[in-house]
Amino acid sequence: QVQVVESGGGLVQAGGSLRLSCAASGSVFIGNTMGWYRQAPGKQRELVATVTGGGITSYADSFKGRFTISRDNAKNTIYLQMNNLKPEDTADYYCNAPRIFGGYRSSWGQGTQVTVSS
Repeated sequence: QVQVVESGGGLVQAGGSLRLSCAASGSVFIGNTMGWYRQAPGKQRELVATVTGGGITSYADSFKGRFTISRDNAKNTIYLQMNNLKPEDTADYYCNAPRIFGGYRSSWGQGTQVTVSS
């Protein structure tokens, strides 16, 4: 069952910024770690960043310094602020809540497409 909805993607020039949003159901969101993932054309889905229920953030090395994950517990929503975008950031971006021992709390949503032009 899909319990997340991503939005905010679009077409942006290299060096630009975008802010993605992910609204989740309460059962997926409340108290749980949430994460952003992305899948570029022809590549596997990869982890971008996570934020715990308490707001502790973690980033894959490739995204440190340019991307910022945050959450609004009142809105059951997480965000991904992406700055200094590069053409290689072009991908479909997804959110989900990873389980500690593997798997996810939601089925994957449709994602939001980000295209960065050079």
